[in-house]
Amino acid sequence: MARRAIPKSEETRGRILAAALKVFRERGFDAATMREIAAEAGVAVGAAYYYFDAKDALVMAFYEQAQEEMAPALEEILAASKTLEQRMRGIIGQKLAYFAPNRALVSALTAHIDPAHPLSPFSRATAPIRDRDLGFFERAVVESKLRLPAAILPYLPRLLWLYQMGLVLFWVYDRSPKQERTEMLFDKTLKMMLIAIRLAELPPLRPLFKPAGELLKAIYGGATC
Repeated sequence: MARRAIPKSEETRGRILAAALKVFRERGFDAATMREIAAEAGVAVGAAYYYFDAKDALVMAFYEQAQEEMAPALEEILAASKTLEQRMRGIIGQKLAYFAPNRALVSALTAHIDPAHPLSPFSRATAPIRDRDLGFFERAVVESKLRLPAAILPYLPRLLWLYQMGLVLFWVYDRSPKQERTEMLFDKTLKMMLIAIRLAELPPLRPLFKPAGELLKAIYGGATC
């Protein structure tokens, strides 16, 4: 099959984004300037601003690119897995591997965790990216055919997504060799969570999880995503 011709504007935009990621890795997000990014990309500063009006726009493009590039692998993981454990290990493992080359950038972006900041993973601006990511966890739950109490099951995908975000936050600050502490944390906490889920599936123990369902409803209301 013939390759699709890439329009010059799309090629230039991609080149600027690639240059930005390189400069961010070498100089750090805060220290990098649009002038340095333009020079790395081999374009005029005005051209860089034409495609991206600020460094924040470059980061948003990075988020979107990451999601597009990871989607096929995540789809494959979901299709090949049989259990929730396999799906969770696959999804989160894939993301940590993908972001590893830009770990310093991800670390710098954790300063913008406040939902009021547009780059926050909890902001209104990142909602489309967040919702699509939540979709993978929804599929992981549905396709694992869990038999959880009705008061908890609808909220589980969001809880798993938040669990992922906590692991990523730990990972970016993990200074152990090859982030071994993150690997241990992931393994142990996932096993603990799966035990809790299995207990919640047992009919005699379901009443014990009623307060958890009431708490989730109080926090999220009718929204489960």
